[in-house]
Parts: sequence; structure tokens; C-alpha cells
Amino acid sequence: MLQTTYPYYLANEPVAANTDLEVTDKFSGEVATRVAMADAAAIDKAIGLAVDAMPAMRAYPPFKRQAVLEHCVKRFRERYDELALALCIEAGKPINDSKGEVTRLIDTFKVAAEESVRIDGEIVNLQISPRANGYHGYVKRVPIGPCSFISPFNFPLNLTAHKVAPAIAAGVPFVLKPASRTPVGALIMGEILAETDLPKGAFSILPAHRDGADLFTTDERFKLLSFTGSPAVGWELKRKAGKKKVILELGGNAAAIVDGDQGGKLDYVVDRLAFGAFYQSGQSCIGVQRILAHASVYDALREKLIAKTKSLVMGDPKNEKTFVGPMISESEAKRLAGWMEGAVQAGARIVAGGKVDGAMFEATLLESVKRDTDLYRKEAFGPVAILERFDDFEAALAQVNDSDFGLQAGVFTDSLAHAHRAWDALEVGGVVINDVPSFRVDNMPYGGVKDSGLGREGVRYAIEDMTELRLMVMRETW
Repeated sequence: MLQTTYPYYLANEPVAANTDLEVTDKFSGEVATRVAMADAAAIDKAIGLAVDAMPAMRAYPPFKRQAVLEHCVKRFRERYDELALALCIEAGKPINDSKGEVTRLIDTFKVAAEESVRIDGEIVNLQISPRANGYHGYVKRVPIGPCSFISPFNFPLNLTAHKVAPAIAAGVPFVLKPASRTPVGALIMGEILAETDLPKGAFSILPAHRDGADLFTTDERFKLLSFTGSPAVGWELKRKAGKKKVILELGGNAAAIVDGDQGGKLDYVVDRLAFGAFYQSGQSCIGVQRILAHASVYDALREKLIAKTKSLVMGDPKNEKTFVGPMISESEAKRLAGWMEGAVQAGARIVAGGKVDGAMFEATLLESVKRDTDLYRKEAFGPVAILERFDDFEAALAQVNDSDFGLQAGVFTDSLAHAHRAWDALEVGGVVINDVPSFRVDNMPYGGVKDSGLGREGVRYAIEDMTELRLMVMRETW
């Protein structure tokens, strides 16, 4: 079970300032624990101490950064079951998905430990004309400065890890605001980081209300803001962020194309589509929201996918048989139910699921959804998928691109030409061939275009954002 209360972490130290934040069990609705909330004064102090920590962090050698990250890997493994249960309770994530996220937390820190000792530079050949004869250029990467991180509720361990682990590897101090609905995992992370010898001020982890956390965005002492969350919030933060670098990992309404050459692989495709659409109640920015199936396989795929969707177990996320747990809140379930009802009124048909009870939302499959409805155009962020047919592959690609979002897309095909054509044509950050867009490995470049964001995560790519190039030019003789 969870502790009764959790402190926040200010400049590496636990501070039990209050118990103002109630964290609920998302299945029962009962208060599961209480967490300390940071006010503006605490946030301001954390930023100042992060600035003060910058010289020590620059001097903190790569082998020590690696040791910190390896310590975290060791302690995460030791506290694996605790972390998984905390995630299951605070996020309502089915326990099997929760265990999978702890595994990804460990993977991300492992990759960061490896990358921490290979942040290399390069030699630049300056002798491109006689005037540069005898000059040599050298480039190295240096920490950018204090960083501000804001993480979301849906992957409160792994998406936090994608900010924290590269920061440690890069040698930058940071102040993190975890999602107020799911702060416990980040605070356990802070407890483990506090066991290390990171310089004072290297990290602060401060739950705070959104309306009281403007300093995370506006304070000019931060040199980078990394935000993961909704597009509406993310683009507004960018507008307010000033001169600092901004990395945005935002939403999507990801599509999967099922080409007409599936042969005997349709069962595999259906299993992956159901997983991609409905795992962790569809609350993933790369969850499968739109399924485009070729006319030659549409009817068979539809029949199998309806049966698979109806077979998914919904219930208590602590039960290992549960696949669909609660959405993060009843209000989010009501919001999505309203979109679904609007689509039905416009002519859509619910072919599986559709029932809503509080925060519990059945895995739901619809067809004949009009393309101008909220359910089609916006990010559902819940266990709802739309099934539609196509006849022409080029038209399907254009249909996927007819979206304000562009995070990832999936294409199931045996045609190498179609795979490469999709990679060329789809306006997304990543194209996944023969799997769902929900697929992610923690060392790959991950991010989107259009309203889906700016920049890329994935440890090495995040380290590049958290460091700056510094050139030295040396004249050989003078």
C-alpha cells in the first residue's frame, strides 16, 4: 500500500511542508494518500538553488553521473512491486500495464547511464581556404543550464524518466512538476535520487497546482522547458516561455492502416490493434484512435476486432485479469461520452462497447464516424477507436494526414514499396511498420509534428536538447 503521506523534494531534501494534495485511488475514488504541495516561494527557492548548483553540476564528472543512474536502476528493481502498485492505485492503470511501465522506467535509466559517458564532441576541419590554414576547430557539448520539467498523469513514471534521466546524464539541474493527479511515482524517484551524492540543488520535485506554477514556464533562470501534456496547455506554455528552449510532447489521434495483403496474419493484426486502442483505457497520446482497413480485409477484420473488443475484461486494475481500468476521472469519461454521443447523432454506429459508469468506460469500437466530429478530429484519450475502410493506399495516406496531429502512425503491410511510401508521405514523427503507433522503445527518437509538438525525446536526443555546442578555434602557430 501507499504511505500515509509523501513529502516533496526541494534541493535534494524531503520537505513535509503540508499534506494539502489528496491523491485518490482512481478505481475506488477514495483518498489513497496525501502529498505535500509547493507554493510559489518554494518553487522560487528551488529555481535559485538549481542556478547555484550549476557550477557543481558542470564539474560533476560523467562517471559519477553514470553511478547515480546505475544506483537508480538498482533501487527501482528493488522497489519494483511498490512502484507498480503505486502506479496502479494513483493512475488506475491495470497492474500488468503498471509493471510494464516500471520496466520501461528501468530501461530509460539504463540507457541514460550508458549515454552519460559518451556525450562526445567532434573535430571541425576549418581549413577550407588559405586564410584558415593552420587553424583547427573543436566542438564539445556543455550543459545548457537549469531545466524546468512538467510531466503528465498517463505515464507518470516513464514520461518523467524521459526528462529526469537525460538531465542527470547531461549534468543539468532540474525542477520537476509532476502531475497533481499522479505525483507518487515521481516522489519515490526523488527519494531514491536523494540517496545519491548529487550536488545540492541538482533536483527538486514539487507537486503544485497548475494555476500556481507559472514560474515553471515564465522564470528566465530556466534555460529549457520540457512539457508533456495536452496541446492546448503546451502551446500556451510555449507562448509564455520567453527566450528559453521549449520541448513539447503533446497529443495525437493516431491512425493505423491495415493493407490488403494480410494473408494469415489477421489475428496478429487484431490483437495489436486492440492493444493499441484500449491498453490503459486508451489514455495514451499514441493510442490507436483511427483504424483504416483495406476493403479486401475490412469485413473479416471488423468481425474479429468486434469479438476481441468485447472480450476485454474491465474492472479493478489491481486484478491481473483486468485489461481496461478506470479513466483518470469521471469528468474525462463524461467528456468522451459526450463526443461519442455527438458522433452517433451524426450517423456513427457503435459496434462494440459504449457503456459508461462513472470513470469506467467500456472498450468501444465505432464505424461510419463523420470526419468533422470531435471524436474523429480531436484526441479521444480514452478507450474508443474508429473503424473505416479504404480502397486506395494513397488515399489512405492522405486520410491519415488529414489531421491537426502528427505523432506516430502504424502500417500493417507486406509491401516494401508501401512501407517506404508511408515513411515518405505520412506527416508524423514516426512510422511503425507491422505494428501499432503505440509502439515505443525508450532509446528511439520520439515526438511529433503539427499540433503534436516540437522536438524529440529518447535519451540521446533529449541530452542533445539539454546541452549546447561550444566551439574552440586554435591557431597552430602565432
